[in-house]
Amino acid sequence: MEALSMIGLIGGLALLIVLTMKGVNILIAGPISALLVAVTSGMPLFKQLAAEGEADFVSSYMAGFTGFIASWYLMFLLGAVFGKVMEDSGAADSVSKWIVDKLGMKYAVLAIVLACAVLTYGGVSLFVVAFSVYPMAISLFKQADLPRRFIPATLALGSVTFTMTSAGSPEIQNWIPIEFLGTNAYAGWEVSIIVAVFMATFGYWWLKRIIQKAVNKGERFVNRDTDPSFDTKRNLPNPFLAMIPLVVVLLISFIFHDKLAQSALIIALLGGVIATYIVGRKYSENFWEAFSAGTVGAIIAIGNTAAVVGFGGVAKNVPAFTTAVEAMTNIPGSPLIGAAIAVSVIAGMTGSSSGGQTIALPLLAPHYMDMGVNPEALHRVVAISSGALDSLPHNGYVVTTIQSICGEKHSAAYWPVAATTVVVPLLGTAIAIILFSLGFGI
Repeated sequence: MEALSMIGLIGGLALLIVLTMKGVNILIAGPISALLVAVTSGMPLFKQLAAEGEADFVSSYMAGFTGFIASWYLMFLLGAVFGKVMEDSGAADSVSKWIVDKLGMKYAVLAIVLACAVLTYGGVSLFVVAFSVYPMAISLFKQADLPRRFIPATLALGSVTFTMTSAGSPEIQNWIPIEFLGTNAYAGWEVSIIVAVFMATFGYWWLKRIIQKAVNKGERFVNRDTDPSFDTKRNLPNPFLAMIPLVVVLLISFIFHDKLAQSALIIALLGGVIATYIVGRKYSENFWEAFSAGTVGAIIAIGNTAAVVGFGGVAKNVPAFTTAVEAMTNIPGSPLIGAAIAVSVIAGMTGSSSGGQTIALPLLAPHYMDMGVNPEALHRVVAISSGALDSLPHNGYVVTTIQSICGEKHSAAYWPVAATTVVVPLLGTAIAIILFSLGFGI
């Protein structure tokens, strides 16, 4: 039975990836793939058919689905609304125009990466950053005449690579290990700086290279009726005033992060929306219509992400998952390599970097700490490795960014995303392990 359960777990994950790549709505692909996992593991479909204390398919799936919405809905809502009012007020166009004027269109991609990096490292949730920066990204790509299918990869490079898992980052991927290892957010900072610089520079170089290759083949920006309009004759707010809402979000999230954790984003994003209204109300075309459009976008986006989290909820409750976790957390050899593999694989199975850590660390931490493994090195390796295989096609952030925010097809947009969010963090993990193994920073 356990062998069949393992086949079902792997098959369900493969099915979810294939359906996602083929463009099947994730709200359908998620439950279907999870059902395959449940059936092959003999999991009862309904709680009425399950013994007391036994997991069932519907309850497991919906616990993951609704749990994510309960935790993140207000952040998604305010993040989407913030992005839309930035677009409607002309603030996003004003900032992007100023960046282009100063840096030149040659650095349009770099401008987007830096904007995402500043917000992510400043404490704005990576789920929300894409909403906020997308209006500027679409404007810059349109002006630079670059293929729009690379926008998700550009947003992802600045959001979920060198900032998400670096020392000092307020993102949860950097904070989860603290509870289990007794470290702090700056653990292994010397190695973290080197790895972050590598991921940022190599990731940007690679992204620019694949974009240029597409341009050389004749790909250009293709307009859509639903795109934010960049009217060069439109009266726009002063670029420095237009940056105020971004600064407000950054400052509020930084000030309240330690005390309120992710709840600080509610205050920060609400402050950003209010600041945008104050700064751009004279330039707004229809503030309340933008507000409504952001609300609809948030519901679609969080639903897509929750569908993947629901799959993880079912996967965690089947026998094969327990077996896989035990195997991953007992890999012989270097503890740092074993920890990196365990966290990466579990993150890949659940489609979540935080999920990979929260499942693996309770098992890994006591064992490796008893072996005398340096907790700061373990913290940093676990954090960086969690941001690699989590970004497979079914990852909630990937699905939301590609499909809901950018409106692209997975088949066209995912491979650049994989280059920047899977390959680059894997290389960064390897560098971190090598440096720590040589005694650097510990």
